[in-house]
Amino acid sequence: MYVRTLTLRDFRSWDQVDLELSPGRTVFLGANGNGKTNLVEAVGYLSTLGSHRVAADAPLIRLGAQRSRLGATVVNSGRELRIDVELNQGSANRAQINRSPVRRTREILGILQTVLFAPEDLALVRGDPSERRRFLDELCTARLPRLAGVRSDYDRVLRQRSALLKTAGRQARSRSGQATELSTLDVWDGHLATHGAELLAQRLRLVNDLYPHLEQSYRSIAPESRTASIRYRSGYLPPEFLDPARPPEAQDVEVLEAIMLRELSEARPKELERGVCLVGPHRDDLELMLGSAPAKGFASHGESWSFALALRLSAFELLRGMGTDPVLMLDDVFAELDRHRRSALAAVAATAEQVLITAAVPEDVPAELEATPLRVETDGAADERTSHIADQVSPTTS
Repeated sequence: MYVRTLTLRDFRSWDQVDLELSPGRTVFLGANGNGKTNLVEAVGYLSTLGSHRVAADAPLIRLGAQRSRLGATVVNSGRELRIDVELNQGSANRAQINRSPVRRTREILGILQTVLFAPEDLALVRGDPSERRRFLDELCTARLPRLAGVRSDYDRVLRQRSALLKTAGRQARSRSGQATELSTLDVWDGHLATHGAELLAQRLRLVNDLYPHLEQSYRSIAPESRTASIRYRSGYLPPEFLDPARPPEAQDVEVLEAIMLRELSEARPKELERGVCLVGPHRDDLELMLGSAPAKGFASHGESWSFALALRLSAFELLRGMGTDPVLMLDDVFAELDRHRRSALAAVAATAEQVLITAAVPEDVPAELEATPLRVETDGAADERTSHIADQVSPTTS
């Protein structure tokens, strides 16, 4: 799989981009702040409908513009598909496949698969559980695009149920109207368990499938370090369900739904008291272990980088095992890695169908990659700067 064309209008610092790309390695060269990361961010957005840098879409629209347009021609096993997304200020985003509008933007998911490694990935190891949940859910959705709808439904039910818990909790304390609110809460419990169980099943399958890839990837990056492992962490699932060698029924949606319904019922008094939903995949985590110690809080800086890189490389190998290479994107990471980690990453990049790299200087990119360089520059006043691709610089060995 590779991106043959990338077009942007009013995206971040770019007022206009019409870029032709090829399989192999391409490196966007430019000083910090020139807009090179915005290019891989745009490709990543077309793949996941989200940015690896910000949670909302508004910052992606160029200052002063009302909308932003992103598009790409994706080639997969000789077949071309065009995908386009329009980000709008104050209204719903829109999407097209082969220039034909689709009802929901998430219908483009699965057409372009990417794996992005960026400095922000240290948060996978050192950050909040939400970072690791997002990693799991985006990878689950890459494997099963319809899961995007399940995630959307779960988030909607969670918001409505949480609001109801706050209302019911206040009424319980004032002893007015509680019966009506609690009967409604029973209905939302069922909806939450239905969508939550399907999301849980896919996460558990993913952790099970990712486990051997992660162990091998980390060993190749840090052979002298402790063994790396992952484990799904949940406060309401039985311990045997969380074992990497779990029995098949641990991934059964009906079994998981029954467990969630039981746990929701038992947790209801505490939920009413606190006004928050205490049971569900929105509270789970991916536990990262080095030997017998959790990576978070115990891993050194180098070990944290290695673990973050191993997570992305294992995701790449997992998606590659589905029959096609995802586009590998490396955002200004080679400068952060020591020689051994650079070599391990370059070895994987050399085998990918398409790799998009950003770097400040050619020397940051390993020579063996022989990447085609494109210079990214900016012009204009400080508050109106726009990025552009300069003439292609001469190919180098870096």
